[in-house]
Amino acid sequence: MTDFMQIIAPRIPFAPILSAVLLGSSPFLAADEAGWWDKAWTQRQQFTVDGTVTGGGADAPAPLLVRISEGAVFAAAREDGGDLRFVSADGKTVLPHHLERYDSLLGEAYVWVAAKVPKSGKETFHLYFGNPEAPAPGKASDAYGPDLAAVYHFAERGSPPVDSTANANNAAAAGASADGAIIGSGLRLDPGQSLTITPKESLAWTAGKPASVSMWLKPGQPSAAAAVLTRGEGAAAFRLLLDQGAPVLEIAGGGTPVRTAPGSPLQPNNWAHIAVSSDGAATRVFVNGEAYASASAGIPALSGPITLGAPSGGFAGELDELRFHSVALAPEAVKLEYVNQGGSEAASKLLSAGGAEGGKVHGGKVLEHIMLFGDIANNMMFDGWIAIGICVIMIVVGWTVALRKFFYLNKIERGNREFMRQWKTLATDLTALDHTNSSTIRAMGGTVNEEDQDLMKDSPLYHIYHIGSEEISHRLDKLSDKLDGLPGRSIQAVRASLDSGLVHENHRLTDGLVFLTISIAGGPYVGLLGTVVGVMITFAIIAKSGEVNVNSIAPGIASALLATVVGLIVAIPALFIYSYLNSRIKKVVSTMQVFIDEFVAKMAEFYRPRNEIDTAGNGH
Repeated sequence: MTDFMQIIAPRIPFAPILSAVLLGSSPFLAADEAGWWDKAWTQRQQFTVDGTVTGGGADAPAPLLVRISEGAVFAAAREDGGDLRFVSADGKTVLPHHLERYDSLLGEAYVWVAAKVPKSGKETFHLYFGNPEAPAPGKASDAYGPDLAAVYHFAERGSPPVDSTANANNAAAAGASADGAIIGSGLRLDPGQSLTITPKESLAWTAGKPASVSMWLKPGQPSAAAAVLTRGEGAAAFRLLLDQGAPVLEIAGGGTPVRTAPGSPLQPNNWAHIAVSSDGAATRVFVNGEAYASASAGIPALSGPITLGAPSGGFAGELDELRFHSVALAPEAVKLEYVNQGGSEAASKLLSAGGAEGGKVHGGKVLEHIMLFGDIANNMMFDGWIAIGICVIMIVVGWTVALRKFFYLNKIERGNREFMRQWKTLATDLTALDHTNSSTIRAMGGTVNEEDQDLMKDSPLYHIYHIGSEEISHRLDKLSDKLDGLPGRSIQAVRASLDSGLVHENHRLTDGLVFLTISIAGGPYVGLLGTVVGVMITFAIIAKSGEVNVNSIAPGIASALLATVVGLIVAIPALFIYSYLNSRIKKVVSTMQVFIDEFVAKMAEFYRPRNEIDTAGNGH
């Protein structure tokens, strides 16, 4: 699954341990639980096999399909599922397994485990996971016992189907893959298409010896004598057909061919399990775990190629989980395959899963959602990464500006507070300033020491005070007698200079905020562009490949939408930060406006022309 952990810290080695922590578990606590197999694995999940559901098993290990959908597994296990281990009820024996599919993005996995299905009662085993340092598991072919001559899952794409057993009876050429089969991917056969399996000695049939074939079929529209599986040499032949949708078996051993009577046809576009079991003397056909037809002849001696479909008149539809057995399948074994692989309600009774142990499952949901982002990112196309790259640049620039502005405003506010404290003393008599001495202006009449001056140097109020004091000094120097005061026009000119200083200080305060506004306005659009392009490419690929199903669409759409998510991650914090900084800047600006009004009023009071003072005195 397939991780935001993969986005913010791709492939971090302690992800499973972090998962365990978020799950409420601890690898050290897990190791102390009774019967824990290995303390290096932090979590486990129990599975229970009930043999009574299918009328009993063989009491011997057989490849049992385990469907994994527990979110805690995908949250804590390695991305490739390489740390999955299946351990029997004794807590010691590791069961061989074959990982056919592990998709943490969709939260599903198909694993074949060599587990024992009891003839009566129940059997348990555990799935262990959560070990980032787990060594490679054993050979996948060990999951298939000696009774299986060949097993085909058809999970390959663009390459010939591979025999999952150690016998390596591989197909000669690649087939068309069909997503969303009964178990993961399957094989699609169109009219006129066929697939040939070139067998080795392990897949040779001997006359009078037991042998079986089983598979899942999803037929298309019914047709006459559509060949599903054929094998022949000279007069000997084995043919499994669908005659108007009804399974028919033809066996020729050199004499008169034997043909089973057709029964009820299979439903078009629905999966059905077909099994052919021969004890050497007679052959039985099973459909969906039930006896369907029989023939009074065994499978003949054949060792040549096996053909699925036919160049003409062949089966059209999908095929999955093809198996060749070197034994005669008992009805209970056929029923077991049908129920276990079919995924029906009976399958959940046959093999039931418990909750994850070693932690509280509710915490795993959080990490599961986080880790989904990493799996989504793994499917991201180049165009989406361009959009995300632009968004990352906007985040870096915007947050850099925001941090610098935050610290700058803090310095300003500290300087303003100190200035206003000093100003309260000076404002009682501005004439205390010696305007011919710039150091006296900086020291605000000699009342401010150098340390406080350094604190106030970033204060906009202090800057405006400097402008006003210098303007007063400049105009008083032009007067022959400073006692003449400042006329009204001079006061208006000083105020104009103060307003000009206010504008410059405002520019300094708002400098760089444009990058935040760009992030607010541009982030969602850039992300949306990445999403639209990603969706467009996804649909173009689907149209080109001709595969329309949720498994082919979902990853591309999810990764395309990730670009929009990143764009919103850029814009939403930038909006909040901009609003916060802008409110603080407005507060500073309003403080400057109030100070200018006060400064002008004090200046007009303390530098009134002499005639206005005399007039005021005569008035009294």
